[in-house]
Amino acid sequence: MLSLLALDEAPHPRHPFLTVGTTATVTLVQALSDAGVTAPLWCATRGAVSVGPADDPPCPERALLWGVGRVAALEQPTLWGGLVDLPASLDDVGTDRLLAVLGGGTGQDQVAIRDGGVFARRLGHAGRDQASVPWRPHGTVLITGGTGFLGAHLARWAADAGAEHLVLVNRRGPDAPDARELADDLSGRGARVTVAACDVADRSALADLLDRVRADGGPLRAVLHAAGTVEYRSLADTTPADLAEAVRTKVAGARNLDDLLAADDLDAFVLFSSIAGTWGSGEQAAYSAGNTYLDALAEDRRRRGLPAASVAWGSWGRGGMLAADVAAQLDRSGVHAMDPDLAVTALARAVTDDSPTVTVAAMDWSRFHPTFTLHRPSPLLSDLPEVRALLDTAGDDEPEREAVPLAESLADLPSDEQAKALLDLVRGQVAAVLGHASAAEVEPDRAFREVGFDSLTAVELRNRLKTVTGLPLPVSLVFDFPTPTKLAGHLRAELCPAMDDTAGDVDDDDLRRVLRSIPPVRLREAGLVDVLRRLAEGGPANGAEPEQTRSIDEMDLDDLVRIASRPN
Repeated sequence: MLSLLALDEAPHPRHPFLTVGTTATVTLVQALSDAGVTAPLWCATRGAVSVGPADDPPCPERALLWGVGRVAALEQPTLWGGLVDLPASLDDVGTDRLLAVLGGGTGQDQVAIRDGGVFARRLGHAGRDQASVPWRPHGTVLITGGTGFLGAHLARWAADAGAEHLVLVNRRGPDAPDARELADDLSGRGARVTVAACDVADRSALADLLDRVRADGGPLRAVLHAAGTVEYRSLADTTPADLAEAVRTKVAGARNLDDLLAADDLDAFVLFSSIAGTWGSGEQAAYSAGNTYLDALAEDRRRRGLPAASVAWGSWGRGGMLAADVAAQLDRSGVHAMDPDLAVTALARAVTDDSPTVTVAAMDWSRFHPTFTLHRPSPLLSDLPEVRALLDTAGDDEPEREAVPLAESLADLPSDEQAKALLDLVRGQVAAVLGHASAAEVEPDRAFREVGFDSLTAVELRNRLKTVTGLPLPVSLVFDFPTPTKLAGHLRAELCPAMDDTAGDVDDDDLRRVLRSIPPVRLREAGLVDVLRRLAEGGPANGAEPEQTRSIDEMDLDDLVRIASRPN
């Protein structure tokens, strides 16, 4: 399926920060998901991304949908096909390229079609230009979200770096929590401090504030837009009102700052984005959308000859903006908390980087990549050397030495004790992953999803079992074998195939379900209708004499396939 809804760029009548096309696309994804549709859905945009300096700059409003799409890929992996950005006009060659993308021939899911070919999105390491001089704040610096966690760190760093006047903007002014204490601290560092109440999404209010700043203390030299909130809501439950409210401060605030400061002689215009916009994050469709807007705005400003840097942050340490459980989950997935002092050092370099969009995060790719691609393959990270190395070793993944002694020890056990030993092994590892006191707390026939397994714990259990068994287990292990009993059975089949007494067993109900799922016309084309009818009636399948045949009740699946394959 190809959706062109996003091409409708008219402002939403009730939510002008959004386009009609963006909200309609969200509704479409929800409707298809509710209907159980699994045919891949591709969403087309035009001018939402740029493929290089020769291409037009991206339109921030159009880029919003790409943030939504990155989350849809994570939350709806079987429904989502991908994002494709179209050129201004599509000729026959471009149409052929589009059809190749939609047919899966390119293996990509975030692409732009241009006259020069099909361009796929990739993440790569930023260059290390030793000649680049880190940005050093001076003069008057305005920080939105200035008394929050991030804003406070930025303000202290700016004061220590030599900024003479700090304007800290929030919605409550000096009455915001810890605002007065922060102002006193900054004053002690030698900076003059103004804590101002202003909703930066309100253009008129922001214009008044900027006029006052310009009149009080010299020209404005830098803006750091760190305002924003994070709300967790699945895409399936996100309404247009939810989406609009979540992106309001980031999008409207950035748009207003861009418009109102276009004529100011700024050294830096820094937008605080997030990794949620870089590669998506579950239950953060609106947040991801807002951050892709910031990234596109930074590119657009650079093309206009204006300073801009959009920095997509990972997790910050020492408290950060995230709840403790969320930070712990990110850490387990390979997104580690950064020391704030190192983060602001990276910020100073990002401001002067050649690229207007930079991601700054402390990553363990060996943990993150398997989790990120657990439910859906993604080539986004495949150009990173660390990920290439992972993929190369995965291709050569042979059973490790631990598998041999484990298999040997199991071989000495009777069949029922083999099954019990492996079930105990699985339950013990599950208990360790979930933090249970003992394996007895793990019910052998209860689904992993029901006891709290998610993509992170699924990968952790897979890694533990891979180490213990030495088997090359897939990251989708707990979804392929959804209970401890079924998983233990799979391990036994791999470790002790000669003694696996379940191999070849076929459940009659499963067989009937398979046969019912085949359209009658296909059975007729294959010449199997008469064969199956004779089998069901207990007669010979291929015209043989009755004494040469057996009842269907005595046959297994191999027998049925062999008989059905004979000529009538």
